[in-house]
Amino acid sequence: MRQQGGRAALAALVSDTPRVRAAAVILLDGRLVLVRHKKDKQTYHLLPGGGVEFGESLEDALLREVKEETGLVVDLGRPLILNDTIAPNGERHLVNITFAASITGGAITDCPDDDRIEAVELVDVGTIGELDMRPPLADEIVNYLSDQTGYPTKYLGSIYTRERP
Repeated sequence: MRQQGGRAALAALVSDTPRVRAAAVILLDGRLVLVRHKKDKQTYHLLPGGGVEFGESLEDALLREVKEETGLVVDLGRPLILNDTIAPNGERHLVNITFAASITGGAITDCPDDDRIEAVELVDVGTIGELDMRPPLADEIVNYLSDQTGYPTKYLGSIYTRERP
């Protein structure tokens, strides 16, 4: 635990620095590629991607994570969305960088390398707003996909989804 003025901080922090996560908006047959993720008793959807390791570029991390999670090989496009996920209790701080990506090879896997991933799913873009997406970027993804050339890179600030009991 960190010490503040000689007293222990209220909560033990996982890390005193933010974790960087790179994610990809990928379309396959006109549908969005998502991973269904299970943590404890909760199931939610994520864009494919993951943490950037020390010394690894955003591009290398994204290409590695997409391959591990989905089986797909992609080319990195431009950055679309930047946001933070900061837990109110200070236990977690993620910096999320979401890129456009296009498939160049591979095939959807039935057996992702991450055991927290229950499945790789192709989801109709019109229904992503009905999903529990983390971070909740459905509206921005729909906006980007409706005007890919006119969509500007955006910083959305801190977006936090409270865990359900």
